[in-house]
Amino acid sequence: MSRIVLIIILIHIQAFAQQAGILKYSGGGDWYANPTSVPNLIRFCNQNIHTTLQEKPVPVEAGSKDIFNYPILFMTGHGNVYFSDADARNLREYLISGGFLEISDNYGLDKYIRSELKKIFPETELQEIPYDHPIYHQHYNFESIPKIHEHDGKKAQGFGIFYEGRLVCYYDYESDLSDGWEDPQMHNDPQEIREKALKMGANIVAYVFKN
Repeated sequence: MSRIVLIIILIHIQAFAQQAGILKYSGGGDWYANPTSVPNLIRFCNQNIHTTLQEKPVPVEAGSKDIFNYPILFMTGHGNVYFSDADARNLREYLISGGFLEISDNYGLDKYIRSELKKIFPETELQEIPYDHPIYHQHYNFESIPKIHEHDGKKAQGFGIFYEGRLVCYYDYESDLSDGWEDPQMHNDPQEIREKALKMGANIVAYVFKN
C-alpha cells in the first residue's frame, strides 16, 4: 500500500469515522491500564472543543493494519513494552502516513518505551517539545505540561518525535496525563488538576486533527 493511499485513507477517517484507538502491545505491560481515561477525554473534547469522536475507543494491535483506521492512538501502562520488527514497521508506516501516537507515562513505562521507539525511528531521538510549540496552544494555553502525580518527584516533560518536520508522537513523561483523565474517584485528584489534564489532552487531540 503506497504512502499516498494511506494518507487518503487517514484523511477519509478523520473526516467521517473520527474514532480513537488504544494501542495493544506485547511484553507483559498493562496496555489496558486506565480504562476510563480516553473515554473521559473524548467526552471532554466533544463537549468543549466540538470534536465528534465516538466515545468508545477501540483496542488495536501494534502489528495490525487496523491501526490505519484511527487518526490517533493512545498508549499507556506501567511495565514492559515490546515491539516486534513487524510492529515497528507497521507503526512507522502509520505515523509517517499521517497517524499520531500519544504515550502517557503511567509510572514505570519510561525505561521500556524509549528503546522501543528507537525501533520505529532509529534515525531520530525523542526531543523535549518547547512550550512555544502549537500543541501547547490550541484551545488552551500551557506554559508547562501539567504535573498530575508525583511519581519520583521529577519535572513533568513533554517529549516528541518529528518526521519531516511534523510531530508524529507525543510522550508525556512524569506527568501522567492519562491518570488525570480517569474517573474522579479513581485517584481523588483535585478538580483543578484533573481539569488541567483534560485540557492538555484536548490540545493534543485538537493538534492531531489540524495537522
